[in-house]
Parts: sequence; structure tokens; C-alpha cells
Amino acid sequence: MSASFVTRFAPSPTGFLHRGHAFSALTAFAFARRKRGRFLLRIEDIDATRCRPEFEAAILEDLAWLGLEWEQPVRRQSEHMADYEAALETLRARGLIYRCFRTRKDLAEAALSAPHGPAEPFTGGPIHPNEEDRWLDEGKSFAWRLSIAAAREALGPAFHHLTFREEGEGPTGQHGKITARPELAGDVVLARKDVGVAYHLAVVVDDALQGVTHVVRGADLFEAAHTQRLLQALLDLPTQAYRHHRLLLDAGGRRFAKRDKAETLRDIRERGVTAEQLRAELGFAE
Repeated sequence: MSASFVTRFAPSPTGFLHRGHAFSALTAFAFARRKRGRFLLRIEDIDATRCRPEFEAAILEDLAWLGLEWEQPVRRQSEHMADYEAALETLRARGLIYRCFRTRKDLAEAALSAPHGPAEPFTGGPIHPNEEDRWLDEGKSFAWRLSIAAAREALGPAFHHLTFREEGEGPTGQHGKITARPELAGDVVLARKDVGVAYHLAVVVDDALQGVTHVVRGADLFEAAHTQRLLQALLDLPTQAYRHHRLLLDAGGRRFAKRDKAETLRDIRERGVTAEQLRAELGFAE
């Protein structure tokens, strides 16, 4: 087994797995086996408002039914909040993040009132210190946002030369050496009061700590690589190769999604479909 090739499957326990999850997990697992590398399972359960123990148990059951094997112990993000807080503190100490008191409703209303079509990515920046102190005293909720302006200043010319390697294919065919454009996402949220640390920061820290070398995931997450590449540079973390894969679509041409109540792996299993049959359907016949 090669320690120089490590990939992972990282579901969130907010519902039951469906065909799209199975396709992504099998893609990462097959890739690791082909490279004689390591395959990890990570449970991304930082959102305590939506994650449930029963969904995590179902994930383990479904993946085992599919025939996947992974290393132990499984990393659960909820057990490692100190790692994310340390990364957040590093960014805070360097002046790379700021408190944003705007609510989702505020941002939605601003987008609707944009005079020139769709609103630009949010880059509001910090408010005046006096106003910030007043709102903190009042207990007003806030999110920590990454400042693109501060990141650009901190990295200097290197900001414009950040790249990542795409070994799969992005949603419009992107492949090979990709120039990162984190400014297109604006000042992304890195932490919130309700869910703690946000996805971008947690996944960058996790991949570094777990020694992940290749990120295998759906093409819908391709744009996330731009922001994550910037965070890797700011936190002096290793850069992974990315291998985004096509999204599995249903009969109506829509991607499988929990919110659309896509047929779950549990439902499929209860219909009498075997793991071998599902793997063959998804293109992973042995």
C-alpha cells in the first residue's frame, strides 16, 4: 500500500446516501485501489443543527454493503474542532479574516437590489471598529469572513500565481494546470456561530492533517478548489491534486440530491437490488 497516494470520501450525515454518493465513493475507492494507495472515510459533521447519529450509522452500513473498506479510526470533524479553531486563529492573528454582521437576509436583499444585474461576489470588508464594538456589546451575531483584499496583500504577486492540478474534469471541461481565482467567490464565510467552522476551512485542515494527496469528488465542487487553494497558501498547507468526476443524473437529467428525496441506497437494497448489481449499474463491475 502506497502512502504517497491517499484519497477519501467525506459525506455529511444529514440524510441517507443515494446513487450519487455511491458513485462518488466508488470512484474514490477504485482510484485508490488502482494506485495501490490508501482510502479514508471522513464524517463531515460540523453542522450540529442538521447532522444526526442515525444518518452516520446508515452511512457506515451503506458503504460496507457496497463493498468498500476504509482505514480506522474514521475522522469525525465534530471531534476535532480545536484543529479548525487553531487555523482560524492563525488567520485572525494575521488580519486575514473579519467579523461580518450581515445576515443571509441582508445579503439576499442586496443581491435583489443590485442595479446592474446579478450582484458581484460579496467583498464587504470589516465595519468601523466603534460600530463593531457596539454590535458585539449588543450580542449581535456575526460570521468570520476571509478577506480577499487582505489575502491579496499578504501574498503579494504570488496571489495571482496560485494554481492547482485538475486530473479529472471540471464542469466545463477544465483539466490540467488551473490558475486559481479565489476572488470570484468573494469573501467567503469561514465560521458561523450556529455551525462553527465552515466547509472550506475544515476540509483544507482535514486534508492536510490526514495526508490526503488526491481529492476525488463531484464536478459541482470544482469551484471550491479555488478558495481552498488560497487557504492552503495562507496557512502554509500542502496542495492536493484534484480529480473531479461527472455528476450522476436521474432520468429527468437532474443530479441526485437529498433535498429532492432521491431514492436512497437503503431503498434500493430493500427492493432486492444487490451491491453487485448496483456497482455494475454505476460502472464498477468487477
